[in-house]
Order: sequence, then structure tokens, then C-alpha cells
Amino acid sequence: MTKTSRTAFLWFRSDNRKSKIQNPKWLRVVAIVVTFALGGVAVEAQQPARILRIGILVAASASLYLPRVEAFRQRLRELGYVEGKNILIEYRYAEGKLERLPELAAELVRLKVDVIVTAGSPAILAAKKASPTMPIVFALASDPVGSGLVSSLARPGGNITGLSLMSPDLNGKRLELLKEAFPKVARVAFLWQAGVTRGNLTLTDMEAAAKALGLKLQSLEVRKLDDFDSAFARAKRDGAQALITNPSPLISTQQRQVLDFAAKNRLPAMYQTSEFVEAGGLMSYAPNYTDLYRRAADFVDKILKGTKPADIPVEQPMKFEFVVNLNAAKQIGVTIPPNVLTRADKVIR
Repeated sequence: MTKTSRTAFLWFRSDNRKSKIQNPKWLRVVAIVVTFALGGVAVEAQQPARILRIGILVAASASLYLPRVEAFRQRLRELGYVEGKNILIEYRYAEGKLERLPELAAELVRLKVDVIVTAGSPAILAAKKASPTMPIVFALASDPVGSGLVSSLARPGGNITGLSLMSPDLNGKRLELLKEAFPKVARVAFLWQAGVTRGNLTLTDMEAAAKALGLKLQSLEVRKLDDFDSAFARAKRDGAQALITNPSPLISTQQRQVLDFAAKNRLPAMYQTSEFVEAGGLMSYAPNYTDLYRRAADFVDKILKGTKPADIPVEQPMKFEFVVNLNAAKQIGVTIPPNVLTRADKVIR
């Protein structure tokens, strides 16, 4: 009880209590004083709730990741988080320029966000290097154990956890579907980004899958924006009959250029995300990336409530999608066999 409320209480209990109580005016005065004093105690005891900060670090462009980020925000709202009220979200996009990631990650660390949400090995590693202690949730990582991001899926250890893409297993599946749809294809151009985590293992995985299917794989390696024209020129010169792309920030930012190349040269193509197909590409087979970002919000919720990343097991995709665009097939003059079409989860007509 504060000094003011204690004084009011003692005065109310004084020897002339009887005369005061019999006077309605004094009763009202006493009630107001006591209420004000006790109310002051309650106000003093209430501390404003701290607004939590979430940092989002993306290697690609904001436009490409808009549906994924919106799914993440929607799930946060379902979990009781309201932007501007109990959370703030800081966004940092590298626009495909991987050299920007370290500084963008450092900015989030300087802002003292409570958790960083990111995707893809370059961005995850940039966040990890910026802070070895700040909690990090990856919405997707191709091979978190093989790349050394976590100790194991069951026990990540350290300050990082999230969702694995199972990417090495997907390469063979993409090639298999491409071969099944176009049995006469013998030479496939593989567009991939070098200089990222796992190095040439990406190419090695794809070469092994191609060999098992009796396909000749042509490597189209890109490291920067200027490499695309020369890569496409090699594909034409060496007689590529189909195209397959690998998930990467650089390739994602050049979506229009890649799609135009495939359409102009009438190449059946298998892409790394459904966004390419929705933008006019032929086929894609991949986890549902929007669902992965939605599930990443649950990881963030656990961390904000006190669970350490080291104690949250890495999860794997639950939804995979095979998407086919029949408009694109018509544009390049190919037909998707019925047995392949019936396996599609989504058909764009």
C-alpha cells in the first residue's frame, strides 16, 4: 500500500469515525481518495509489454517471396501475434546479390531482433556468421546436416533450426518426371548456381541421377547476372533438348529471362518452384514453399516463448507439388502424356 492510501485508511479509522461516517460528503471524499490511491498502485505495478522483433532475411527479391512471407504472417496472426502491437517484423532482401547478405544480416543483429527467419544456405550462413547466439529459423534448407548447419535433424544443437528441403532426393525425381513426360529427350541442360553451400555436390547429385536415367547432363553454371547469356548460348550450341533448373536466389531473380529462353528455343523445362510455372513455365516439382514458410511461424512461436533452437527438431516437407502448365506446352508445341498429367497436383489450362 502506498503512503497516500495508508494515510487515508488511518484517517478513516480515527476516533471521530462515527461523525465522519454519518456525513455522506465525507464518505464520498474518503472513497475517492482510497480508490485513487489504490488505483495508483495498480498502474505502478503494470509494466508495458515488450514488443518482440522478428527479422526476415531473404537472398532473392521481395516480389518472389511475397506469397511465402504472407503465409508466415498469417500463421503468426493465428498464433496471437499482431504486428505493431506485440511484434514488429524487419525485412531485408538481397535481390539475388549474395554479397549483400552479410551486411543485411548484421543490420538485423544490430536491431537486436529476437529471432531471424531466413531460407537457403547463403542467407542462413550469413545470419549464423553475424551472430552465433541469436536464434535462427530456416524456412527451407537443401541439406542442413550435410552443409553443417545443424548437428542432426533430431538434435540441431547451436542456435539454428527449421525445415529441410530434402533437396538431394528431389533432383532425381525432377529428372524422372521430365524423362517420363518426354521419353525421346537424351540431352538435358542443367542450370545451377555455383559458389553456394554444398559447392559442386549439387552438380554431382544431378549427374548421378541423369546417369541412372540414361540422360546426358549438360552443366550450365552461373555465378553472376552476366553469366546467363553465355550459359544459354552453350545450351544452344551443344544441342540441349530440355532444361532443368536448381533452386537458387540468383536463378529465381532471373525468372523472366530463364522462362523466355526456354520458350524461344522450345525447350521442355522442369523448374525448381511452382512460381516459375505460374509465370509461364512448363513444369515444376517441389515442396510447397508457402506451406514451409507457414510452418516456420510455429518454430518462431516456440522460440519467442522460451524454447531454445537446439531443442527443436528440424522438420521435413509434408506437401510436395507437381505442377503442369498446358498453356506453356501449347506455346512450345509439346504434348504432356495423359499418364503424366494425371499425376499432377495442379494443372494450369
